[in-house]
Amino acid sequence: MNWLLALAYFAHFVATVVWVGGLALLSLVIWPVVKQTLSPEDASKVMFGLQKRFSPLAILSLAVLTGTGLMQMSAAPQYEGLLVIDNGWSIAILIKHIGYAVMVIIGAYLTWGLLPKLAHNALLMGAGKEPDGLIQLQKRQARLHYLNFACGLFVLLFTAIARVL
Repeated sequence: MNWLLALAYFAHFVATVVWVGGLALLSLVIWPVVKQTLSPEDASKVMFGLQKRFSPLAILSLAVLTGTGLMQMSAAPQYEGLLVIDNGWSIAILIKHIGYAVMVIIGAYLTWGLLPKLAHNALLMGAGKEPDGLIQLQKRQARLHYLNFACGLFVLLFTAIARVL
């Protein structure tokens, strides 16, 4: 048994659970409850704090998924080389990686584009000033979390398809 490859699979599974599970929790559980029970200002503070806490975990998961995914792909008997796409498995893996890239782009925008705007709003509210486009930012954040979670499911679907080919 190849213990290094087994460890790579384990780390890959854990990183997947952290990233996609975190997106599911934020999108399907936390955001709906926060939106229904808190004022927009308090909801912004909670979601800002959660996003700030989740982002480093997502970035670490991204790094683990990239490293362990490359290791697994190179060990797969269906793998015939970089950008050699001539069987069902390689097509499924390519589609999976496109979905993964979309998730990375969305996550990067959430972390380095939207999170600073939410931080700015938190500072404004802390100073007793009117937030700047808060409702629109919250709606955008929620939509992007839903989209990222849907992309995560898409990636898992094509992972499953690749496993049976």
